[in-house]
Amino acid sequence: MEADGPSGNLTPLQGFGFEVREVRKGRKLTQKHLARGAGYSEAYVSRVEKGQLVPSERFARGCDVVFGTHGMFQRLRRRMEESDHPSWFVPYVQLEQKATRILDYSTGLVMGLFQTEDYARAIFRAAHPRATDDVVEGKVAARLRRRAVLDREEPPAIWLITHESALRTRVGGPAVMAGQLEYLLHAAELPHVDMQVMPFSAGAPDGQMRPFTLLGMEDSPTALYVDGPQGGRVYEAAKMVGQAADTYDRLRAHASSPDDSAAFVKSLLKEHRP
Repeated sequence: MEADGPSGNLTPLQGFGFEVREVRKGRKLTQKHLARGAGYSEAYVSRVEKGQLVPSERFARGCDVVFGTHGMFQRLRRRMEESDHPSWFVPYVQLEQKATRILDYSTGLVMGLFQTEDYARAIFRAAHPRATDDVVEGKVAARLRRRAVLDREEPPAIWLITHESALRTRVGGPAVMAGQLEYLLHAAELPHVDMQVMPFSAGAPDGQMRPFTLLGMEDSPTALYVDGPQGGRVYEAAKMVGQAADTYDRLRAHASSPDDSAAFVKSLLKEHRP
């Protein structure tokens, strides 16, 4: 999509590409010059400028070096990432990126950090039925970027408790669900990930079906994230975090063991495979 200027109806991704193109032209450089200086192909530069490709952090840094823009494109990329998340979710994402310990209890859907691309796309398309494909794809890309924490040299220790209802809710059809369940099984095999399923037979150990996530910088949780009808919120009050940690311990005690949980997910997987 073309626009006459930054005030045009651009998505954040297209806006980044617009700025790259305008600065490049202002410096009288070709796409080949930028590609060589940033260490990427001309095709990559072209797709970024057209808003068709999410730029890497290295590419943004390369633009700043080539253009002499002193971090402008790195800052623009960070703002672009944040813009694909609702404003109320940005504080959580910032904490998630730094956390060394993540404890999650999901009841209606699989935790976002462990959603596959197709599963996330189906969720966002259902939640935003009138949104353009660019908007939906931007949200999907933002969700997938959260996985970077799993690839850190020292990834966070993660404990997932997923309610059976989330695993049985069919999102995007059998093929999408099969891929999602397979991904969960793969994640559960990672040395820093533990997974349990809360079966229907366990009732409601916490008194209600309320999802939440605890994040910590060491062994103890220091922040609590809770979803709400108008968006989620992060709490850091020690009393609230402590109460949520106690609740999480009760949930772990009532959930199926990791081995039994993996076996259950495998049984569900058979139901979705053609």
